[in-house]
Amino acid sequence: MKTPTNPSSIKTRFAIKFLQAMKKLNKKRSSSPSMADKQRRCRLIRAAACASMASAVGTRRAWSRAVLRKTVNNHQYHSVINNRRRITRRKRVVMMRRGNPREGHSGNLGEEDDILRGLVPGGEGMDFCRLLSETAHYVKCLRAQIQVMTNILDHYST
Repeated sequence: MKTPTNPSSIKTRFAIKFLQAMKKLNKKRSSSPSMADKQRRCRLIRAAACASMASAVGTRRAWSRAVLRKTVNNHQYHSVINNRRRITRRKRVVMMRRGNPREGHSGNLGEEDDILRGLVPGGEGMDFCRLLSETAHYVKCLRAQIQVMTNILDHYST
């Protein structure tokens, strides 16, 4: 696997945390997995990748805090997000009735905003400008995650 030049880079921190998580998962691996076991393992690997990236980024970003909250306590996370969605929807309805567009947004509330809010973890309660900033950082981290995981795959498959 190629080693990044900066040992404190997001890629390096993610790679270390992800490999540690994979090591723990491999210890729990069954000798003859069923299809349900394989699907469960796939979900666990995906969760480990998300949690490792959020942990590598730290708590400065809203999306990473949202992912970390989700990994700590999945049930409580969903109830909080559902409550935020209800509150956000109520605010939007009130704003539309008053005729006040959101700050940094001209015109009607777009469906694209809601789609973007659903894609970025923790994006439900953000104003539009912050949502764009968080989205840019999230995409940057996803690209780094893909590069690291591709390098890991290449290293172990040769």
